Amino acid sequence: MSAAKQSFLESLRVGTNLADGGIGSLIFQLTGRLASPEFGYETLNLRNPELIKGIYASSLTAGATILTTNTFAANESELAEAGVSEQLASINASAVEIAREAIDEYISEYSPPDTSFYVIGSIGPGASSVEDYKSQLEVLISSGIDAILLETFSDIETLLTLTQTISSMPEAPPVIAHGALDPGVGEHHSWPLEPSEFVAQAFRAGAAVAGINCVAPWAAAAFVDAAKQSPAVASGEILLSAMPNAGGFERIGHRFLARANPEYMGTLARQLGDSGASLVGGCCEVHPEHIREMSAYLKSRTSSAGSVGNDRSHDMQARKMDKTDERRTNGNFSRKILDGDFTISVEMVAPTGTDLKALDLRAKMVRDLVDENLADAVDITDGSRGLPLVPPGDLVELIRGRLDWHTSDELEFIAHFAGRDLNTLAVQSRLMGYHLRGIRNVLFITGDPPKMSPTYPRSTAVFDMNSVQMIRSTANQLNSGRDFGGSSLGKGSESGTKFTIGTGFEPEAINMALETERLEAKIDAGADYVMTQPVFDSAAMSSIEPFRQSIAVLPGVMVLRSKAHAERIAQVPGVNLPTSIIENFERYESKEDQAKFGIELAVNQAHSYRSEAWAGIYLMSPASFGAAKQVLKTLAE
Repeated sequence: MSAAKQSFLESLRVGTNLADGGIGSLIFQLTGRLASPEFGYETLNLRNPELIKGIYASSLTAGATILTTNTFAANESELAEAGVSEQLASINASAVEIAREAIDEYISEYSPPDTSFYVIGSIGPGASSVEDYKSQLEVLISSGIDAILLETFSDIETLLTLTQTISSMPEAPPVIAHGALDPGVGEHHSWPLEPSEFVAQAFRAGAAVAGINCVAPWAAAAFVDAAKQSPAVASGEILLSAMPNAGGFERIGHRFLARANPEYMGTLARQLGDSGASLVGGCCEVHPEHIREMSAYLKSRTSSAGSVGNDRSHDMQARKMDKTDERRTNGNFSRKILDGDFTISVEMVAPTGTDLKALDLRAKMVRDLVDENLADAVDITDGSRGLPLVPPGDLVELIRGRLDWHTSDELEFIAHFAGRDLNTLAVQSRLMGYHLRGIRNVLFITGDPPKMSPTYPRSTAVFDMNSVQMIRSTANQLNSGRDFGGSSLGKGSESGTKFTIGTGFEPEAINMALETERLEAKIDAGADYVMTQPVFDSAAMSSIEPFRQSIAVLPGVMVLRSKAHAERIAQVPGVNLPTSIIENFERYESKEDQAKFGIELAVNQAHSYRSEAWAGIYLMSPASFGAAKQVLKTLAE
């Protein structure tokens, strides 16, 4: 196997790679013509190569790093039916050439750093026999493709035979074997072949990657969840792939809905990656707008950028703060975290517009927390859900002005800090600005991809640095008096920063092994405390229990105001809200009684976390500042 082909498989082993979407459905959208013997989509490689190259260019710009050739039906049987079998070699060879040219032009224009691109040869199920694929295979392989994608096969026996045939060919590229295994819908749906058995058979036939395509998104997710149980997957001998359609009808409540919007495909891509898929892409109706969201969500899952600055691991005992540590003066929250006292932080979501009443409401909330001694900190979110909100640093200054806090803060501010919108230079610049303005407690998150309304101009996610890299660079570089490049920040011992550093954790993440691995990396990088996503079942905290001796952990407590609110929160990725809680809300008919139950639930959770000696609580009340205050007053009493 050549080095290039090894590089393709190695790329899949390192992380989740993103392929393009459905070429056929996009050709139909652009031309308005269905594929037929008279209008073969594959013949466009010769008749209109610029159209195909344009499709590739849009996919690359959207974030795809793997292109599939426009050769789905370019086999002997189907080309003969169209009367162009003599063009088989040129159709297949030109498909590879067009994809390579699109990649070269993209690299020339954008110079993407440390990114590898691949071309995989698409082969569909339309030939009369396995023999009718051989000419197509020979051309694709001789053209230098990085892998063969056998896609949309419902006849698994033919798929496996073809996989075995390719694997036995000289200089055979890796085979990606995709079955169109549709479990159907309804109460009694079932797989035509169990995913784990399909993967086992594909592995025995010689496939390097086994997967599913041309099915509904939720079927693809179910496939990966089931297929990862295969021993060959667990041992790393075969990798998983999923390329679903953009949607399909699903019963949600009393309606049949087709979840096909780009953001849904983005969340699905991240879910597939977290579940163990090494290759993710799209099939019918997955177009560049979907690929863009899928790319953004995969980047939010784990940044591809390398470490910044000197990588210096931390021993937790060596990092324990002592009485002389300057970070103790950052505020009550920092001091209590370091002393091991129970601490409370209240989340504040920044406003979206210019309404001064929204600013006054937030300032009053801070004033009340201080006057009644209810909390130690207010943490301000940074573009939650990828929405354009007032930046945390600006909101801190505005609140200070409203409260006449000109010399010192009477309550510690925690600024959430998302890496999504900033390149490396901007990360350091903003941190230096925060420090000089007296914002000394920062909670680093990688950030959600931008989520805009259809009328809003498209926004590009940056993701130069992920949360681990920002933590490491702040703890090891800035707090030590050096910038991200290792140069001194100034003269004397006072030149360094003194940030208290926080981070986040999902106690009920789909891929818990990956989530805990990230937390270990964050702790080693220098994080001082961690706040979790809202948890409604204390048993879920067992996932972070082993880390309590290494870092201060604040469980997330969310105040639910009603049954409807609870149902919406239950749909948020990373949150597991037991149905028993929703059923308890149903016991109360009035909104007032439901709100009281939500407050009671939050108070009980907070009491439980304090009695279990967690470091504190992270209180979230997105619907009402008043509800948060009631919870804190009841807790204090």
